Amino acid sequence: MARRFVDISVAIKNGIRSDPPGLTPEIVYRDHAYGAREFEQMSGVPVARQIDGLGAAAEECVLTTHAGTHLDAPWHYHPTMNKGERAWTIDEIPLNWCFGPGVKLDFRDKPDGYVCTAHDVEDELTRIGHALRPGDIVLVNTAAGLRYGHDDFLGRGCGMGREATLFLTSRGVRVAGTDGWSWDAPFSHTRRRIEETGDYSLFWEGHKAGIERAYCHMEKLSNLESLPPDGFEVSCFPVKIEGASAGWCRAVAILSD
Repeated sequence: MARRFVDISVAIKNGIRSDPPGLTPEIVYRDHAYGAREFEQMSGVPVARQIDGLGAAAEECVLTTHAGTHLDAPWHYHPTMNKGERAWTIDEIPLNWCFGPGVKLDFRDKPDGYVCTAHDVEDELTRIGHALRPGDIVLVNTAAGLRYGHDDFLGRGCGMGREATLFLTSRGVRVAGTDGWSWDAPFSHTRRRIEETGDYSLFWEGHKAGIERAYCHMEKLSNLESLPPDGFEVSCFPVKIEGASAGWCRAVAILSD
């Protein structure tokens, strides 16, 4: 059976509007001429004796582990998980969590800043005719997906609230993801609700659900609008960074044609 691979990751780029000021990636590209000079210094082989006087191209990057498409570990959300255990860092995540059947929830119609509830998740699962199973990887398609790199990206899309997150994890979902900047609703909208209500528990409520039941989520996914509701697999293995709160991942959806 033929398989089709759909890249659901974004590219890490210079100058793209993907993160708040101070968190955007910085990449310095070193060309082959620069690499030849480096080789000369490292190995003593003169530039003139290297093929065409050229060495290796390379890049120097300054970025956080939350740049681009990445997988957040429970350690990112809080020091503890599962109601008191030490939270896992990204190098401790079970690899079997990171490959499994994919399910797409289409919440593109939700307004920016909307906080999705368990009822919203139930309604969407009913609409697509899918019953969640342990190990399902749930992808949330929001209005933010097509705005990546635009000035309004950080404020676009809905978020997953505490009860929606616990609805998923109580059914055995251990990895989920969104095409928004955050699993939670954008900060600008959350700040407004806190100012109106005085309820600070609204801040990062989806992330903080990991205190009660361990899970991971991906942020800044892409191309989710091209996926069917289910019937595909997701691969999202994170880069192994010791003691880190997240790891970059090349998330891919695998469809059988």
